[in-house]
Amino acid sequence: MLDIRTYDAAHGGNALYKALAHPLAAEGLAALAGRLSASGPFAVYDPEGFARMLFALHPELVPDAGVFVHDIDRVGEVIAGAAPARALTELPQADAATVLIASFDDGRMLPRVRPLLPNGAALETLTAARIPDAMLSVPRAYLDRLNFATNYAFFRDADGLSTRLVTANYWANYDAPAVQLWLRLFDEAGAVLCTWEQSVPTGPAGIVIDSAQVRARFGLGAFTGQLFVHAIGVRGHDVVKYALETYGNDGNPSLSVTHDANAWPSDRYANLPAPAPGEHVVLWLQNSHARPIVPGDLALNRMGTDEQVPVPVGIGPYATLALDVGALVPDLAWPAQIEVRTGRHVVRPRYEITADRRTRIAHLNVERNDLRPEPAIRALPEAAFGRGFLLPFPILDPKRYRSIVLPAPMSEALETLPVRIDCFDADGRPTASRFLGCLPRNHAEAPDMADWVDEAGHGELVYDFRDGGDADGWLHTLVRYHDRHSGHAAESSFGAHIFNTLMTWRSEPQSYSGPAPGLTTRLFLKLGRPDADSFAWLIYPVSRNWHAFSDTGLTLHDGSGAEIAQATLKIPASGSRMVRPGTLFGHAALARAGEDGYVLIRDLTCRLFGYHGVMDDGGRFSLDHMFGF
Repeated sequence: MLDIRTYDAAHGGNALYKALAHPLAAEGLAALAGRLSASGPFAVYDPEGFARMLFALHPELVPDAGVFVHDIDRVGEVIAGAAPARALTELPQADAATVLIASFDDGRMLPRVRPLLPNGAALETLTAARIPDAMLSVPRAYLDRLNFATNYAFFRDADGLSTRLVTANYWANYDAPAVQLWLRLFDEAGAVLCTWEQSVPTGPAGIVIDSAQVRARFGLGAFTGQLFVHAIGVRGHDVVKYALETYGNDGNPSLSVTHDANAWPSDRYANLPAPAPGEHVVLWLQNSHARPIVPGDLALNRMGTDEQVPVPVGIGPYATLALDVGALVPDLAWPAQIEVRTGRHVVRPRYEITADRRTRIAHLNVERNDLRPEPAIRALPEAAFGRGFLLPFPILDPKRYRSIVLPAPMSEALETLPVRIDCFDADGRPTASRFLGCLPRNHAEAPDMADWVDEAGHGELVYDFRDGGDADGWLHTLVRYHDRHSGHAAESSFGAHIFNTLMTWRSEPQSYSGPAPGLTTRLFLKLGRPDADSFAWLIYPVSRNWHAFSDTGLTLHDGSGAEIAQATLKIPASGSRMVRPGTLFGHAALARAGEDGYVLIRDLTCRLFGYHGVMDDGGRFSLDHMFGF
């Protein structure tokens, strides 16, 4: 496992990780390592504690002449197999031709260390790994998080399948004056196919990056790889959020959409379904670093068991591996769930299921290693929190669709899932409630909501402790949808929150920005293409009593961010609505908005939860949870 700190709930994202893992930084560090190696023995002075992550991501920088520290408590510390750290006072006697200061701060560090250099030794810093100043959103503070608003996207244009990354300039909401995207496309082997910059119109403009257009622009052949996205000039958010659509062409009937990659590598991911009969499941593993992943570093295991099956092949820097899940774990079948142990080498992976020539792609979820069962959740007072944590999901028309729910543990320490499902019709009336039991970690319970209810609406997975069990507040599920007529399928997974209560518990209820209680909504709905209409399934979940109706505003924007039309919607408490922009705004307004346009869904009275997708007349559809900002 890589000895790096990427993200944690207490501190958020670690800008140092992104600064060292950036592809341009990796190039600079590789050149630095070459100079150090050519000059002879070198030492490292680690004034800010950067060395551990630096060595983990770039082991070629582990020194042969020692690590030196000024903190007396760190003397003797062993970092990445280097010799025990020595006191900085010993640096003048080191057998080193070069001293590398593990810091980006030349101004403070160079004067401090020059008097301590061994005779004739040269001096280097991490300046070699700095990205250009023109790419910094906050030039005065290199390790400001906003300087590394980056993410990866699975990106493919091959085998009759193309991808579209769709988002909006949400940084304009925080008065970002001019946003630019720096983009680099890697092929399956990790080689750079192309690098370019893309300007973003001022204001809340739509952003679309289409693999077919990129392929044509740069004269590329078919490719499968990953796209690195760096947003420059941003404010407010240091994460690049997007929806990623996969669409078939040349007669390929596939259509699906999935969420952004989550820019932080994790120890483990969950929500990988084992293959059902007739399905071929591919796990797309994409190395997020310049350091190769060696065979056996990654592994799969059935959820709830410790028996691991190592991935027998390595993955080169920035390379992509298509892993045949059924071949690696042939004894597992749906609805068994699989953990992926990635050792912090990859950002959130995707999986792709092929059945009857149709593919669908979805994402895994980060499995938390910092959570433990929390008895306080069982004791939350019902008078203040009602049903507490809720995980809402659409129930499509049971006469046509199956809506299958597979609850999932999403932290390493959780051994039980005490849950039930409450169902509601579109107007918020209860239609069914079933206790699933105190499920073990390795359970295989996947009920079909079409067996419980006879009309569309939504369900809510909730904790239910009647038979005991534990909770950690990170309740997740995978929901799989099957069209009985066309055979098409889609799936999504997400986690629970406390919704719409006056009282708060820790960070709940939360919004997309600002502290709890987060009783507002801001959701992004991308538009469809000429052959497929977009839609949103908006759910108004209520943990306890709240407003009888939402007060939801929907604004249609064109690709430049200009407002084209507005509409309002009243959703009953515990109810839901399917929203189709063509029906809501009219097809003439939709045509004015164009394919790069979008709908912003805003509510200042309550927190809604939404799913988005596209569908066509042939039965193709996608469905995944929406993102907000």
